[in-house]
Amino acid sequence: MTNEPTASKGSKDSVGFSTLCVHGGEDRVKPCYSMTDPIFCTATYTFENTASLIEYVTKKLPREEYGRYGNPTEKVLERKLAALEGGEACVTFATGMAAIVCYLIAKLKAGDEIVLFDECYHRTRQFCTAVLGRFGIVTHQIPACDYEKMEAAINKRTKLLISESPTNPHQSVVDLERFAALGKKYGVETLIDATLATPYNMRPLEYGIDCVLHSCTKYLGGHNDLLGGAIIGREETIEMVRKMRGIMGCGNSPHAIYLLLRGLKTFELRMQRHNENGLALARFLESHPRVEKVYYPGLESHRDHAVAKRYMRGFGGLVTFLVKDADAHATARIVDAVKIPRIGPSLGGVESLIEQPIYMSYHDYTPEERRAVGIYDNMIRVACGIENTADLIADFAQALEK
Repeated sequence: MTNEPTASKGSKDSVGFSTLCVHGGEDRVKPCYSMTDPIFCTATYTFENTASLIEYVTKKLPREEYGRYGNPTEKVLERKLAALEGGEACVTFATGMAAIVCYLIAKLKAGDEIVLFDECYHRTRQFCTAVLGRFGIVTHQIPACDYEKMEAAINKRTKLLISESPTNPHQSVVDLERFAALGKKYGVETLIDATLATPYNMRPLEYGIDCVLHSCTKYLGGHNDLLGGAIIGREETIEMVRKMRGIMGCGNSPHAIYLLLRGLKTFELRMQRHNENGLALARFLESHPRVEKVYYPGLESHRDHAVAKRYMRGFGGLVTFLVKDADAHATARIVDAVKIPRIGPSLGGVESLIEQPIYMSYHDYTPEERRAVGIYDNMIRVACGIENTADLIADFAQALEK
């Protein structure tokens, strides 16, 4: 790399965050003098002769051999994501779920145990209990942010402490230093899924967390047009995950890598609007007579507001709320009445999305199972895009009045 902007801990970044989004991880002079990093659509990388192959193998030269193990543009993306998160190394994947699955398989063996908070992404919890459980790996689910119960669940077989922060859709925020201290006390690796926070709003590695997970499909890509995942941390922590990715073959495609690099150029600008829209909509909803409760860490009424203020620069674009005195059908009428958000899964794109979790994400749960994890018939989840704030509020005002 030549003349690459770098980042250091906290506010001491040598350049501003948006400058890092645009230039971080990139060589100043690119192949063929291109302004952007080119897409390498190749599965195989060739060698000039046998001597060059032997030199590559024996000296471990920094070049590509086969597409399953890496791509030149992917390396640029990984350097950029590591810089944004303040980490040493990053490995990227086809999806966020591919990232967490590969990480877990790389780190665990039969007889090991995991402790995670019960508001982690439901597919992560499902993989841990339903899949890893079949191979003799035990998962303990602890109420979100109950650090005493988490500590009580740790034993000599515990290998990982895992949480999302903020959680989806309840927006619980983890005390990162307390979480990291538990890991250090017992010699257990810690991972935070910071998809909802993003490295713009929160950087867990700075508070002692070992690894950070991102579904790059969301805010990092930012345009609802790609899938991707990433794990970021220290080089020695990440290396075994990278090797496992080569075995599992769950790297991303050249085009998705390019789109993600492109989306990151405007990341800070987009996050500023997501943060503005999320906070404004949450405040509007909290004051509306038809709303029973709002889950948003930027509100003073949220259980973890003080923790969120300590660790987060902004509070993101995801807002969850309960409609007062409404069943599933009445709640659906509000979802159907909005004109700007589209009904759909995911979040973090420039377009706003809306859903009822009972139908979109928890349709395969029984009503009793949904209530047990805090998913209610009158719950609506809104992923604010970057539309004008006044337009979003006016849209929800008319929908609630109907």
